Amino acid sequence: MPLTNECLKKTLELADLMLQVADAGDAARQDVGCGVLYGVLRDSAYRIKKLAEAEREAHINKGGWENFG
Repeated sequence: MPLTNECLKKTLELADLMLQVADAGDAARQDVGCGVLYGVLRDSAYRIKKLAEAEREAHINKGGWENFG
């Protein structure tokens, strides 16, 4: 797989991990500041994921993505 696709795959994995951390952190938060932090983390993860998915689709449409998984 080309390096650019590997980076996109890692970016999608990172966004998923960010969502998991945000969920766990939000469930364990002790104050409003933590809620703000994990909300920002969650929002950022969704934005990153959306951008990476769009770029992956562009690569697929160009025939430059060997593995859709």
